[in-house]
Amino acid sequence: MHKHRWAVFAAAFLVAGAVVAASFAGPSRSTAGKTFYFIPKDTLNPYEVIADRGGKLALTELGDKQVVQSGTEDTAAAQQPAVQAAIQARAAGIVIAGNDPDALCPALKQAQAAGTHVIAFDSDVNCRELFINQADTETIGRSQIALLAKMMGYKGEFAILSAASTATNQNAWIKYMKLELKKPRYKNMKLVKIYYGNDNPAQSRQATVAMLQAYPNLKGIESPTTVGISSAAQYLSTSKKYKKKIVLTGLGLPSQMKKYVHDGTVKAFALWNPEDLGYLAGYAVSAFADGKIKGKVGETFKAGKLGTYKIILGPDKRPQVILGPPYVFTIKNVDKFKF
Repeated sequence: MHKHRWAVFAAAFLVAGAVVAASFAGPSRSTAGKTFYFIPKDTLNPYEVIADRGGKLALTELGDKQVVQSGTEDTAAAQQPAVQAAIQARAAGIVIAGNDPDALCPALKQAQAAGTHVIAFDSDVNCRELFINQADTETIGRSQIALLAKMMGYKGEFAILSAASTATNQNAWIKYMKLELKKPRYKNMKLVKIYYGNDNPAQSRQATVAMLQAYPNLKGIESPTTVGISSAAQYLSTSKKYKKKIVLTGLGLPSQMKKYVHDGTVKAFALWNPEDLGYLAGYAVSAFADGKIKGKVGETFKAGKLGTYKIILGPDKRPQVILGPPYVFTIKNVDKFKF
């Protein structure tokens, strides 16, 4: 397995509208290339934009075409037209970050029946050929609690600020957070409630205010979503009552979080490079389309600058590929990263 690489790149562009398409020609194939649809959770989430950018970089190298399409809301219904568009376009593959594990399966199965390969990345669905996992699911969940607990002194009440209540990745991480909390070292910590901000800044801010009002003794907030943690940090940073009194951590983008690290609102948070995640997904779906892999455990494929990856059996007994371990950001290193 490769050593995890953290690319430094310019600020990501925001995708405006429901469809953004780009065509690229590369030296290794015919200029026609294959067409692949990337369907993020929504087109306005900076994390998703960066991940799709990684897919674009991979497909550029391979001489293929990328179409990025989704709705502007974090729901499966908003993704439905994108799946249908991919079917109508006879796309070679779909790369999707699921807002729901099951809701899109009838359409995705229709795509597969028509010869379109379906892989999931970031957030899994129950009808795919392969899942590109950003990091080991259990490690993410447990490590988030370990990081929060250390900063809370292993005692006090805390809440979780998640994305959508149906988000596969969020729910999987929270499952392991709860399991980690059962260990004796956390006996003096209490999870009071899980809130959902639907990866919407305004809703995430409202959820932050609601938890602070509902639980006056709240000591910590764990937010395993980049929109959630940045929205909570923005609110806490402007509050004389809560700034530096509430421990906030989770999964965030360095570009969004560094100012909150420097002003003392956040001491530490974690993430992986979302551009690398999309890049890996791009190479994986292309390998499927070229017949180089079939999604069987033990198969390997090359992923450009990231090296060679091996398909393994996930905890759900289905094939997956793991990008690498999460990285912890603090005031000592946060300025080194631009994504």
